[in-house]
Amino acid sequence: MRWRLLLLIVCSFALVTLGPPPAYAQVPFVPTPLDVVRRMLTLAKVGPNDYVVDLGSGDGRIVREAAEAFGARGFGVEHDPELVARSRELARRQGIADKVTFMMQDLFQTDLSDATVVTMYLLPEINLKLRPRLLAQLRPGARIVSHDFDMGDWTPDATDKFYSKDKYGATGGDSTIYLWVVPADIAGRWTWRLEVGGQPLDYELVATQRFQKVDATVRIGGQARPLHDVRVRGDEITFTVLGEIRGSSVRQQFSGRASGEGIQGSVILSGPRMQGAADWIAQRSERTPRASGVILPMAAHEVSAHEGGRALAPASSRVR
Repeated sequence: MRWRLLLLIVCSFALVTLGPPPAYAQVPFVPTPLDVVRRMLTLAKVGPNDYVVDLGSGDGRIVREAAEAFGARGFGVEHDPELVARSRELARRQGIADKVTFMMQDLFQTDLSDATVVTMYLLPEINLKLRPRLLAQLRPGARIVSHDFDMGDWTPDATDKFYSKDKYGATGGDSTIYLWVVPADIAGRWTWRLEVGGQPLDYELVATQRFQKVDATVRIGGQARPLHDVRVRGDEITFTVLGEIRGSSVRQQFSGRASGEGIQGSVILSGPRMQGAADWIAQRSERTPRASGVILPMAAHEVSAHEGGRALAPASSRVR
């Protein structure tokens, strides 16, 4: 009788300790159709110089296709050891094992700093949780591609909507691919000097930034001037300044590349009495924070847990 009681106590303790199976064990593996994979990589303009990181790589098909058909190198992150092993074996059979790597690890702890392209097929709450990490670690110009799910108020730079006959187990369905280009951080105060028509002019541009959207003002010689068409894509910035220089109306079209605390590029001047081009170099004299992509904390049932180096996302949050 005593050993039965002891056995009951041990079993009860085991149930309490182990609890229900972890969330990742309940996450289904839903392969991304090959036509969707190819459209994702094409939209991102993947090429031989790219390093593609797939977050939640399943059987590795996105990374393998990037290597085999587009010539890129790749890295797949997956929590299921069987899928990691299958990815490696398929890469070996395809003869691309030297170009791709697959590892079982936590996607929220994955180093993204070397990636030029990141691919995802995750639900919105996971995308939003990853967003600050993507903005902080990826270099300007890196591309992020997501299948079917966006990243909240970060507007995509491009979308591709189409019908995939192989989606949902060959029953077919609509797919949407979202593309974001990581923008350079240009928030703050920038100053430079430009000689126009033999006259040195001091410029000051003050910019606020939320993702790739920039609001800015510009002063020339301390006087506000109309500023139009401010655009940031990757490390490239373009804008147009209108105004008078030496009594003549002049349109100044600036373009440049941002790198750290500097912008370097060229400006084209056009007007009734003034035509020409010049180089310009701006320095940031004051930095202001741009949007980090951080969102308000999610409800407890939405937040991914972590255990043993694996991403324990809700069962519905990961589809491949």
